[in-house]
Amino acid sequence: MKKIKGNLAITMVSLLLGIILAIQFKTVNKTVGEGVLPTQRAQQLALELKKAQEERDALQRALEEAENKIKQYEKGEADNNVYVENLYKDLEKYRMLAGYVDLEGPGIVMEIHDPPADVQYGIEYSIVDDLDLILQTISVLNAAEAEAISINDQRYTAFTEIERAGNHIEVNGVSINSPIVIKAIGDPETLESALALKRGIVWTLKYYDYDVHLVKEKNVRIPKYRKLVEFVYSEPVEDEAN
Repeated sequence: MKKIKGNLAITMVSLLLGIILAIQFKTVNKTVGEGVLPTQRAQQLALELKKAQEERDALQRALEEAENKIKQYEKGEADNNVYVENLYKDLEKYRMLAGYVDLEGPGIVMEIHDPPADVQYGIEYSIVDDLDLILQTISVLNAAEAEAISINDQRYTAFTEIERAGNHIEVNGVSINSPIVIKAIGDPETLESALALKRGIVWTLKYYDYDVHLVKEKNVRIPKYRKLVEFVYSEPVEDEAN
């Protein structure tokens, strides 16, 4: 009887051990599988991203070549006709106003770096979380009569959208992150004074522990606006004869 009970106990222990080993084996396989698949997926996405970037760069070069040819044709016609030359100058002026021309000139460059992380409490702040401060900076520059503004080399125009998207910001549909570099062309003294006045935007940023670098530059380069705007619902109002 004791022998039977002993065999039964051994059988139960062996069965229990078998079940435990099977569960562990299944868990390990699942863990390994989950580790391999995301890695392969990440590699695949990286290759797709690289291909998309190469295609984008190729299209960008083709667009620039086409724009240069158009500019040469327009300039060539303008050289042969005074009326066309005046139209060409007006066209360039409106392109500048709309943001469709690369610009350079004196101005300011402002860099905003995130404050150091609070190691003790595990708190991290980012300028991405304070989108309003970026919008205030743009507003101050506009009030100071900046002729052109960019955010991380994205041209700011009347059609620019600035949105929070997860852990980054999208400007003109392009993802940007900290540090935020804002450039503006205009009177350097006026622009700097507008940003650095007492209790102004630079003061506010520093108050929240952001690392801010504001410098005047003799030559600031701001790229053109790349998105195409089409008017679907609007049309010019024709002057009515009196």
